[in-house]
Amino acid sequence: MKIGMTYDLRDDYLAEGYGEEETAEFDHPVTIEAIESALRELGYETDRVGHIRALTARLVKGDRWDLVFNIAEGLKGFGREAQVPALLEAYDIPYTFSDPLLLALTLHKGLTKRVIRDLGIPTPAFAVIESADQIAAVDLPYPLFAKPVAEGTGKGVTAASQIADRAELERVCLLLLETFRQPVLVETYLPGREFTVGIIGTGDTAFAPGVLEVHLTEKAEKGGYSYLNKEDWHGRIEYRLATDAMAKEAEAIALAAWRGLGCRDGGRIDLRADAAGIPNFIEVNPLAGIRPDHSDLPILCALAGMPYRELIDRIMRSALQRVQGLS
Repeated sequence: MKIGMTYDLRDDYLAEGYGEEETAEFDHPVTIEAIESALRELGYETDRVGHIRALTARLVKGDRWDLVFNIAEGLKGFGREAQVPALLEAYDIPYTFSDPLLLALTLHKGLTKRVIRDLGIPTPAFAVIESADQIAAVDLPYPLFAKPVAEGTGKGVTAASQIADRAELERVCLLLLETFRQPVLVETYLPGREFTVGIIGTGDTAFAPGVLEVHLTEKAEKGGYSYLNKEDWHGRIEYRLATDAMAKEAEAIALAAWRGLGCRDGGRIDLRADAAGIPNFIEVNPLAGIRPDHSDLPILCALAGMPYRELIDRIMRSALQRVQGLS
């Protein structure tokens, strides 16, 4: 079986003049090499394609694959993660992970939380600020937490993201609006434990290999799981598997969100407990990073006793089961 590989290589965009933070979600060569090695060990033939422009050229040329292992994040717009899957669907080529509708929805944290709220899943009260004149209308109890509505890898999250009063709210929101040129999500700050739940599979077959609790050390940037803490986590973050009652509740809530949204094959859901100890949905990453020893999902799986090759194998089996079920 011939497997195409689509991805955004960080070095390519840095060479084009993009900055470190702009390219934070893109992939390191180590990631591509690890995925390809695992796929080949599993008996697949691999073909590195690259980003959407490379994919477009290959499709026009007439190249085709039995399935594409897609981790391309895209560069611009709320639909950037949906672009490669949509193009593959136009050519009737199956691929791993979620579909364009889900990827476009979940990149926008505010719209995702509206769906989650409608599903009856706990999530902190929130407001979406699209312009400076909307800041004054925010009517949520302090402290609050603010971040860009459509970024990952902790981009835009710093110690200043935790907001104590109206003056801080205005200052932080104005800075985020100007820096990221997109709406700002403002939420009620949750003071409890922070979890990330890895999920593999689709629908009823989805399961959580483990629940990871995120602990900030004294060396970490204060205020949460920020861009700086994620990018340079060694010494700043301690990852621990959690198996107690609250962790089990977080797992159940994460699986309900995963199935309710219609996520596929593999990814992560982040949660944080409120003052009453109830885990709340924060965000979903249906196109989670899978760099060994660096990304949350493979770290979680390794701690739970699942080797990297098995993670890739289970993602592939989930995708192939879907494809065969539709054929």
